[in-house]
Amino acid sequence: MFSELSVLGVLFSPFVAMMAVAWLITMPLIMLGNRIGLSRVVWHPALFTLAIYVIVLSLTVLTMGARS
Repeated sequence: MFSELSVLGVLFSPFVAMMAVAWLITMPLIMLGNRIGLSRVVWHPALFTLAIYVIVLSLTVLTMGARS
């Protein structure tokens, strides 16, 4: 079970922290994909970026959930 995070007296859902972690993991992946030219091959680069973020976020939630 996840518990809320207290930051300066304000309670945040642990999902907010997981979203930030997923974003920090996704950004280097997207930069790597751009460097090798992946964005020219995919149909819609913005949707591809969103899909990668959702996959990384799902893996982050599953990983952090397994630790609890």
